[in-house]
Amino acid sequence: MIISVTLNAAIDRTVAVPNLRLGHRHRSVETRTVPGGKGINVARALGLLGRPVIATGLVGGGNGDRVLKQLGEEGLLTDFIRIAEETRFNLALVDPTTGEQTEVNERGPRVSPEELDAFIERLDYLAGGAKLCVLAGSLPPGIDVEFYARLVEALKQAGLPVLLDSEGEAMSAGMKVGPDMITPNKLEAEELVGHEFESRAEMFGVLSELVEMGPAEAAITLPEGCVAIVGEGADQRMLEAVIEPLEPISTVGSGDAFVAGYIAARYDGGSPEECLAYGVACGAESTQHLGAGRIDRGRAESLLGNVEVRQLQLPAEV
Repeated sequence: MIISVTLNAAIDRTVAVPNLRLGHRHRSVETRTVPGGKGINVARALGLLGRPVIATGLVGGGNGDRVLKQLGEEGLLTDFIRIAEETRFNLALVDPTTGEQTEVNERGPRVSPEELDAFIERLDYLAGGAKLCVLAGSLPPGIDVEFYARLVEALKQAGLPVLLDSEGEAMSAGMKVGPDMITPNKLEAEELVGHEFESRAEMFGVLSELVEMGPAEAAITLPEGCVAIVGEGADQRMLEAVIEPLEPISTVGSGDAFVAGYIAARYDGGSPEECLAYGVACGAESTQHLGAGRIDRGRAESLLGNVEVRQLQLPAEV
C-alpha cells in the first residue's frame, strides 16, 4: 500500500478560457471540478495507474463532504480526519491556445492541536501496513512549519520511505530530516537554494545543494522531463530523463503526475532510471487532460519508449 497525505485538501476548479486577458469578460469552453490538493492529485493518478493507494489528511465542512464523496465515486480508498473548519476552494484558469495557466489558491482552514494529534495517530496506524508514503502540498495556516519534519522523522523510524513535495519554510524544514526523495520544479528549487539558475552546470550545482540540505535524492522537474541526483556514496550519480513535450491541453497537476509515476515504479521495485522515466511519461501524458491527477495508463506506458534516460557527466568544478 502507498499512503498519500494531503493536509490542505481542496475543491479544485479548472476552467479553460481561450485567449484569456485580464480585465475582460470571457466564456469558458470547458470546466472540471474535482477534489484536489497535491496529495489527492497523486493518489488519484496512482489509482488510475493501478497501484494500491490510500488518501489521507484533513477535510472539513461541506467542501470536505464533497471531497470524500467524489473520491469515493472515483473508487479511491480514503481515511481522512474530519476537522471543524471548511476545506478550501482553488481556481485554475487555463488558456488552451497558449498553454498558460493562472492559479488562485485559498490558504485553507485552521486546524486545532487535537485535530492534528488525531491525524498523527491515524498516520501512525496506516504506516504499519504501507510500503511508501507521499507527503505533498502546503500546510494549512497556523500549523508549525516543522510539522512535515515531524512526520518525516516518524515515518523514517517506522521504516517507511518518504517522498516530500511541499514549498517554503515547511519544505526546507522537512528536507533537513532526510526524506528519501524531493521533486521541486525549477522555480521551487530556486526558492529552496536561494538563487536562480539557467545553465546545465548551474543545475548540477543546485542538485548537489539540495541533497546537502538533507534529502537522500532529488529530482528537478522541467517541461521536457527532469534532472536528478540519485544513489549515495560511490553510487551517487546524476541522471536526465527527457521526452519531447506534447502539445498541452493543461499543465495543471503535471508535477503531481510525475510524482505518481515515480512512486508507482518505485513501488514496483524499479531502478532510479525506471522510476524517473515512468514519472516523466506520466507527467507528459497528464498534460493531455483538463484537471489534475488525470492519467491514461495505457498512453502513459506507450510514452515510455519516447523517454530518454542518460547519466550525466559532472563538470570538474561541481
